[in-house]
Amino acid sequence: MTEFKSLDFDAMTPADFETYLPEFFANGDGHVSTDPRLQTFLKNNPDCAALVRDLEAIADQARSLFEPTEDQDPSDAVWSNIQNKLKQGAAGKDDLPIRNTV
Repeated sequence: MTEFKSLDFDAMTPADFETYLPEFFANGDGHVSTDPRLQTFLKNNPDCAALVRDLEAIADQARSLFEPTEDQDPSDAVWSNIQNKLKQGAAGKDDLPIRNTV
């Protein structure tokens, strides 16, 4: 990992930024755009700022895929219906039609 204390953020070029970008994401909270050390650079380099915004949006969407929501868990009524159907299926398994094979 790179030691950012020795990095001159004011003299950084877009190429330098792209080199360090994965580490900026890995060492930060996932929001490079809020890093105070990069504010001037991002303001002066709109293409790099746009890249950061795009990557942050992708990262946020990816994180949201792993966050449980109340909508993902079936309600108690759904579980009750499943349980009832399973009980009905077990009780009526002798009622299944016989398949004729010719």
